[in-house]
Amino acid sequence: MSAPETDRTAAAAGGTVSLRRMPRWYTTLFVTDTLERFGFYGMQAILVLYAAAPLERGGLGLRPADAAALFGAWISVMFLLSLPGGWIGDRLLGQWRALLCGCVLSGAGYLALAAPTGWATAAGLVLLAAGGGLFKPNHQALINLMFDGRRGRESGISLMYVGVQVSALAAPLVTGYLGEKVSWHLGFSVASAAVLATALLLVFSVRQFGGTGLRPGRPATAAERTRALRGAGLVLGAAVVLVVVLAVTGRLSATAAIMVASVLSIALPVAGYATLYRNPGLTASGRRRLRGYLAVCLGATLFWIIIAHSASLLTLFARDHTDLAVFGLAIPASWLQAATPAFILLLAPVVAAVLPNAGGVGVKLGAGLLMVGAGFLVMAVGSSFAADGERVSLAWLALVYLLHAAGEVIIAAVAISSAADVLGPAFVGRVIGLLWLFAALGGGLGSMLVRLSAAVSEPVYYAALGGAAVVAGAVFLVTRRTLGAALASGIDSEVRKGQA
Repeated sequence: MSAPETDRTAAAAGGTVSLRRMPRWYTTLFVTDTLERFGFYGMQAILVLYAAAPLERGGLGLRPADAAALFGAWISVMFLLSLPGGWIGDRLLGQWRALLCGCVLSGAGYLALAAPTGWATAAGLVLLAAGGGLFKPNHQALINLMFDGRRGRESGISLMYVGVQVSALAAPLVTGYLGEKVSWHLGFSVASAAVLATALLLVFSVRQFGGTGLRPGRPATAAERTRALRGAGLVLGAAVVLVVVLAVTGRLSATAAIMVASVLSIALPVAGYATLYRNPGLTASGRRRLRGYLAVCLGATLFWIIIAHSASLLTLFARDHTDLAVFGLAIPASWLQAATPAFILLLAPVVAAVLPNAGGVGVKLGAGLLMVGAGFLVMAVGSSFAADGERVSLAWLALVYLLHAAGEVIIAAVAISSAADVLGPAFVGRVIGLLWLFAALGGGLGSMLVRLSAAVSEPVYYAALGGAAVVAGAVFLVTRRTLGAALASGIDSEVRKGQA
C-alpha cells in the first residue's frame, strides 16, 4: 500500500482529525483553503473602499452606493459560477485540476486588480469570479472524496472552518493596512501571492492524494461535452453582444454591469429551482420536501442580503461616520472586517454545543434571522447618531458584527445540514447547489437594495432591512411545526422502501 493510501486509511480508521493529528493530504487541503480564503477576504476588505476612493487617491471614483453594489453583484456572480465549476470538476477535469485552474485564474484576477487601470479591474473581477467558482465547490468535493468515514468528514470540515475564520481574521489586517495606508494595488498583490502559493502547494503535493480527484469520476460523454461547450459559447456570445451594444449606445459602465449581474442572480435561482422540482426522479413526497426547503432557501437569501452589507455599506460607514481611534491610534476602516470572524471563533464552540438540542430547523433558522435582524436594528440606532455628521463610537459596529456572527454560525449550519435530508443522497449535490444559487440571489438583491441607501436616510434603510429579518425570523418560529412536517414528509416510508 502506498504512503498516501496508508495515510488516508489511518485517518479513516481513527475517525477524526485535529490540529495535532492530520494526514498529509488533509494538511495540504487545510493550508490551501486557508491561503485561498486569505486572498478572498483580503480582497473583500478593500474592494469597496478602493472602488469608492477618488481617482486622485488611486481609486475608481465610484459613488458610495455604486461601490457597495459592486461587491454584492460580484459575489452573486461567483456563487452562480460555483454550479458550472462543480460540474467541470465532476465531469471534465477532476477536482484536483479544477482546484489548480481556479487558483491560477484567481491569481491572475488579483494581479489584474493590482494594475492601476479601470479595464484591468473589470477583467480582474471576472477572473476572480471564475476562479472562485472553480475552487470552492471542488475543494469541498475533494474533502468528501478523501474521507472514508462520516465522523472523520464532519470533524475535518469543522476544523477547516476554523482555518477559514483565521484567514478571515488575518487578511483584512494585512491587506487593509497596505491598501489604505500604502497602495490599493499592493494590497491586491498580497492577495495574489497567497493564492498563487496555493497553486504551488497543490502541484508539489499531488502524490499525497493517491490519484483521488485527479480525473473526473464520471467523465462527460462527447455529446455532453458538446452541449456544455455550446451552452458556454451561447452565454459568452450573449455577454459579448451585450457589452458591444452598451458600448455603442454609450451606456457601458460599472452601473450597467452591476445591473446585468443582479438580473442574472435573480433569474437563475428561479430557473434552477424549477428545473430540480420538475426532475422526473422525484417522488411526490420529495417535491413536498423541496417546497418546504424553499422556505429555508428564502430565509438564507434574506440572511445573505444583510450579511453582504458587512463588506460594503458597513465598511463605508466605518470609514465616514465611525471614530476609529483605539487607544489613541487610528485604525484602518477595513480592519473591522476582522470582527465577524473573531466573534465566530469565539461563538462557534458554544453554538456547536447548544445547537443540536435547540429545536427543529424552523426554530434555529428563526433564531438566526432574529439575531441578524437585531444587528441592523442596532445599526439603525447607531447611524441616527451620525446623521448630523458626528462620528459614533466603534462599539456600535462591534455589537452589529457580534449579532451577525451569531446569526451566521446558526444559519450556515442549519441550511447546509438540512440539505442532506431533503431529497436523499442521489440529489444532495444538486440541493446544495440550489442553496448556493439562493446565496447568489441574496447578493444580487443586496446590490440592488443598497442603492436605496442613497435615496433614504441610513437609519430608515437599516431599520427596514432589520425589521424584515426580524419579522421573517418570527414567522419561522411560529410555523416551525409546519416547516418540520414539510421537510420530513415521506422520509420514513422512502427509507423503508429503499431498504426493502
